[in-house]
Amino acid sequence: MTDIKSLTLDELTKEMEAIGEKKFRAAQIYSWMHERLADDFDQMTNLSKNLREKLKENYELTHLELVRVQTSKIDGTSKFLFRLSDGNVIESVLMKYHHGNSVCISSQVGCRMGCRFCASTLDGLERGLKPSEMLDQIYQIQKWSQERVHNVVVMGTGEPLDNYDSLLRFIHLLTCEGGLHISQRNLTVSTCGIVPNMRRLADEKLQITLAFSLHASSQEKRKTLMPVANKYELSEVLDACRYYFSQTGRRITFEYSLVGGVNDSEEDARELTELVKDINCHINLIPVNPIKERDYVQSDTGAIQRFKNKLEKSGINVTIRREMGRDIDGACGQLRKSYMDTEKRGE
Repeated sequence: MTDIKSLTLDELTKEMEAIGEKKFRAAQIYSWMHERLADDFDQMTNLSKNLREKLKENYELTHLELVRVQTSKIDGTSKFLFRLSDGNVIESVLMKYHHGNSVCISSQVGCRMGCRFCASTLDGLERGLKPSEMLDQIYQIQKWSQERVHNVVVMGTGEPLDNYDSLLRFIHLLTCEGGLHISQRNLTVSTCGIVPNMRRLADEKLQITLAFSLHASSQEKRKTLMPVANKYELSEVLDACRYYFSQTGRRITFEYSLVGGVNDSEEDARELTELVKDINCHINLIPVNPIKERDYVQSDTGAIQRFKNKLEKSGINVTIRREMGRDIDGACGQLRKSYMDTEKRGE
């Protein structure tokens, strides 16, 4: 059956004509899905019963099932585990800031990138998410919280640029009129550095923020942390970052997870400055969340501050990411992994 929530309004209009319905029905259905956030065709009460039956016969309306919510006692961050129609589970996060609510969503079930400090990749990749499954994470969280989502980051489980076509359609559905209509400038997409698709995304000339997972100050060190570096040289990826800025005018964000004794020395800070000094960028330092399957530890507070100071003295824009949800399986992939492990044990 056709995935109706992943269709654009133009595509939906053609579908309605094809099944003998008036064009205006498409706008009604689109509004029910993307503005009123209906989970079921029977909720679409201004449609005839006959049309609702036609929709049930011909279309699938994606609806994620909420399995579990963990809410931090420290900062109110909520982590959600959703079940998909095929039984797979994914996770999303709601973070509340004074400037509005931000949601971090997954783009794939699992991940094949193999980054050494990330729980998302431990069980490999199952499949990419459909645009509707990416959207519905936001829709279900907005309904649960009863508060509007202002910012979206595609930085949960999965590599977004490894699911490129679905990602692009998701962006258009999320930001166009007739849906939540979130500004492109309030959307961030993270990548570990798939160079061809970084360049494709640049050519779209969208106004989204591209966040590149750098995490090391040299090619050799990056290869020990991120297997993708064996395919794409750091110099290639940084050139793609420059190209993205030239095409979009949007400043690049470099994500840098600080791992104690691995990439947090003053020498690392000096090398990092040399790497990015000619790029219009912002560096986001991330104290790594420990995961039990890896022996990486978080840098101590002093090392983090020294690293930040070194970058700032060189004129680099830098922030330390505020830790959110440390008490609730806060690291990417941890909630999904703990749930799957429990299911395997039959608990």
